[in-house]
Amino acid sequence: MELRLLRAFIETARLGAFGRAAQELCVTQPALTKQIQALEAEIGGLLFDRGRHGAALTPLGQMFLPDAQDLVRRADILTRRARQTALGERGLLSVGFGMSTIDLAPRAVAAFRRRYPHVEITLDDMSGATQTDLIRAGRLHVGFVRLPVDDDLGAITLRTDTLAIAVTCDEGPAPLSDQSVVSWLADRPLIRLASAKGPGLAAQVDGFLGAYDLRPHILQEAHDLQTVVALVASGAGVAIVPASAVTIASPAVTIVPIELPPARWQVGAVWDRAHMRPVTANFLAVVRELVPSAPRGDAEA
Repeated sequence: MELRLLRAFIETARLGAFGRAAQELCVTQPALTKQIQALEAEIGGLLFDRGRHGAALTPLGQMFLPDAQDLVRRADILTRRARQTALGERGLLSVGFGMSTIDLAPRAVAAFRRRYPHVEITLDDMSGATQTDLIRAGRLHVGFVRLPVDDDLGAITLRTDTLAIAVTCDEGPAPLSDQSVVSWLADRPLIRLASAKGPGLAAQVDGFLGAYDLRPHILQEAHDLQTVVALVASGAGVAIVPASAVTIASPAVTIVPIELPPARWQVGAVWDRAHMRPVTANFLAVVRELVPSAPRGDAEA
């Protein structure tokens, strides 16, 4: 049953006259008559009684009208939803993030939800390695990770993060100059995040320590960064953390960035280059708006 014929029937029933319905539908009256006749032939009965005062629904037409209206309404909803999905305005989007974007990723998700309320979006904290694995498996659509990444993933650079010293006043003043940070760390045992829980951060810390031939004693390992910072706050020792950990640190903890090249890295948004979805593209556009310095195109990190 053609929707075109159903729309012709519904409009004719609404206006009660073939002539006015033809004008409303922008067709000739003979063309509208043929459409109604084709529909009547398909269902096997007359839908209208035509007379001097217009076209009145027959009992069959009265019975048929509500179902026709419902079918057309549901078809219009389906078309609208399909169009929204094709434009990235409806669907599902899963996003991952790490400590370096603990402020940016939630802001991007909130801004995206306001603009695209019909998209179901999830946001989960996970390591960069887990994010890239899930993106390749098709189970995560966008990740906020440490750069660079392999060429199969698209990436835009968002910011530079750096390692920092997390310390309390009990440990004495943290070093404020580049020249003193290495010697200050040399004789202090560290609290650190377990490598299995944060392989990217662990590799960054190890690279920094190795660059200055530092081999500190590891006093304790924790399985999440919040626990690392909490141990520092308790006076258990000092830690090397991302500077972005300031967002989760208590007032008892001072976060002092390490302004040395081996302590820095870039963070970006990444996605599966081969399976870019409209909803993913819309989310990345929102991210670019929040970070004006981010590239406008599909930039390699």
